[in-house]
Amino acid sequence: MLRLNEDRNNAFLAGLSDAAWLRWQPHLHQVELQRGQALSHAGYMLEHVHFPIQAVVAMYAITDDGACSELALVGHEGMVGVCGFMDSKAIFNNAMVVVGGPCWRMSAARFRAEVMGEPALMQAMLRYMQALITQVAQTAVCNRHHSIDQALCRWLLMSQDRVRCAPLQLTHELIARLMGVRREGVTEAAVRLQRSGLIRYTRGSITVTDRAGLERAGCECYGRVRAEHQCLLGWPDAWPGHSLT
Repeated sequence: MLRLNEDRNNAFLAGLSDAAWLRWQPHLHQVELQRGQALSHAGYMLEHVHFPIQAVVAMYAITDDGACSELALVGHEGMVGVCGFMDSKAIFNNAMVVVGGPCWRMSAARFRAEVMGEPALMQAMLRYMQALITQVAQTAVCNRHHSIDQALCRWLLMSQDRVRCAPLQLTHELIARLMGVRREGVTEAAVRLQRSGLIRYTRGSITVTDRAGLERAGCECYGRVRAEHQCLLGWPDAWPGHSLT
């Protein structure tokens, strides 16, 4: 596994060797992502890959009639645009910023050339892809077989892991859209979690007040994804942001 350097503010970039980091720096540009901003659209060519620093990006699929289905959340533990190193003619999913913040950006063509030219980077990319596939698969299981309350617990825990500050700037409408459920369902679930003392929310803002309780109230899906990321990506104790309260 590549040596971890946490000073680079993104776990994937932190795994780069010093030589690779020096080579990448001229091609990395820091941008400020805004909530609601689209980073990619299914069926179009991928122009850039993104390495979030504080932003959180949702990957999702959308049907012809406009219904959404969430696939994964990506924050400072990873990257957006994994198909960028496969020279794919078109991407299969959409990506939208759900929490704004700074992010590193590189052209997909340059990223592909870097990964293909260094075996250690290729191995890191394949490990990250496996972790991401696990998240996508477990998300599908959760949304099909578990309650909205449990799915919301998972969503909030995964969001908190990727945000370096509290509260979470998330609306019920946005969460519901990505989960593919009614907004009223998310609001009712949030009311129950707040009454249980697990979260506190106001319009557009959610604070996790009892993280351990939120993990107990949820299903096994969050823990399974977290464990896979620990195993594959080498974080010694949960996610980078897991110490947040």
